[in-house]
Amino acid sequence: MAQRVNPAVQPGQATDIVELLKSDELELISENGVDSRRVINGIFKHKGALLYSDLAIQNVSTNIIEAYGNVRIVQGDTITVTGDTLHYYGNTRLAIVSGRKAVLKDKNRTLTTRRIEYDMANGIANYKVPGRTVDIENILTSNEGFYNTNTKEFTYYKKVKLVNKKYTLTTDTLLYNSVTKWSYFNGPSKIVNKDGTLLSNKGQYNSLTGESVFKTRTTVDNDTYTLTADSLFVEGQKNNGQGKGNVVIVAKKDNTILNGDHGFYRKAEGFSKIYGHAYVRNVVSKDTLYIRADTLYSFENKRDSTRRLVGDRNVFIYKSDFQGKCDSISYNTADSTILFFKKPILWSNQHYQMEGDTISAFLVNNAINRMLLRSKAFVITEDTLVHQFNQVKGRTINAYFAAESKLRQVLVDGNGESAYYAIDDKEKMIGLNRVECGKMNLLFVDNRVNRIAFIGKPDGRLIPPRQIKPVERQLDGFNWRVSDKPTKEKTLWLE
Repeated sequence: MAQRVNPAVQPGQATDIVELLKSDELELISENGVDSRRVINGIFKHKGALLYSDLAIQNVSTNIIEAYGNVRIVQGDTITVTGDTLHYYGNTRLAIVSGRKAVLKDKNRTLTTRRIEYDMANGIANYKVPGRTVDIENILTSNEGFYNTNTKEFTYYKKVKLVNKKYTLTTDTLLYNSVTKWSYFNGPSKIVNKDGTLLSNKGQYNSLTGESVFKTRTTVDNDTYTLTADSLFVEGQKNNGQGKGNVVIVAKKDNTILNGDHGFYRKAEGFSKIYGHAYVRNVVSKDTLYIRADTLYSFENKRDSTRRLVGDRNVFIYKSDFQGKCDSISYNTADSTILFFKKPILWSNQHYQMEGDTISAFLVNNAINRMLLRSKAFVITEDTLVHQFNQVKGRTINAYFAAESKLRQVLVDGNGESAYYAIDDKEKMIGLNRVECGKMNLLFVDNRVNRIAFIGKPDGRLIPPRQIKPVERQLDGFNWRVSDKPTKEKTLWLE
């Protein structure tokens, strides 16, 4: 029989009782003082929602419905939930839908799992078994999840995976707002897109703009560079990155590593900037050049994958065969040329010191081959045999080096002056040579002057050892500053 039956209700409860609109068959059952209905192909209505099923058992006193077969809940014109079985608690408006496939649909997305608990009063659906949410842009899977149908916010837990055309995100916990397109995640997380891979533990990502913010140690990795920082902001479509806290930028193609407190990278330009305890490491032939500065800039030449590094203010340089200080520096990996500006001074483990207004160092196979000192050039070599200093100064000096960065030749061009100690075959000092000449060519062996040629008319004298006055041992401007030589630790801000 098909009929509509309204049970008696207590005052104030009328709006809470689930209403039976129609059915193909209806059986009234009363057992042990409990009144219930057995409804075939029934339609129920409650708080504006319609409930459909092949078979339903309605407990009138508890306001609970158990429904089986082709279960369907329609809430307004936006939400539909389907499944094999329904337990509906009218007093709380909680619907539990289960089956081989339990599905919640709204206008823009579909949630599929085996069991959905849907709080219809607050519009919140959740599942605690693996589920899958699909919309026009994304496919999202997880072992547990919550969906707020009002705010369009999803919260997912355990083995979360978000896939769309732009990227794939995997994480432990994810809050996704389908309106703003922002994803907030916690736990070990990975984002993979055409530009590379991002690894983090906490952050947020906008699938529409590509903008992302990460609040814990995060790494961005692609085929050209790796950027790591304690916190990281990645700018949208350009994929530019800005990091704070222990920033490390690794340029893979030329083995260059930039470190600092703050830094950013502009991918399209191949440009990086690092500041705050900034230093760079460039590894070539198993040796490493370290450059420290207040601010470091890196410019990538994408045609040949070479790089120009610029250090600005308070520059320290450390390499196994030479060290230095200056105000600013430029290093080009294309031709292994290092330019030192503003009061540069360089030292070597081979006991020499070089100064000039500007210095150019030319490396071959990552070892010093030649140095060009311009304006007020001054070269000092320590003679460990006599415990004195050989000195050469002039307007311009070209210094050439042999293996292990040993000084082998010095060419002076303009206003040349020299003070060097003459040694006989028995390694005894003959005296001190003081020579002035416009141009000089000095050949060194073991940091001693072995031969010298003067171009022009030299003015010089040999001072016997006992007649050497202290003031004659030094050219004007002499300043042996080996105590200022940077150590590796100081260059790396470790002391």
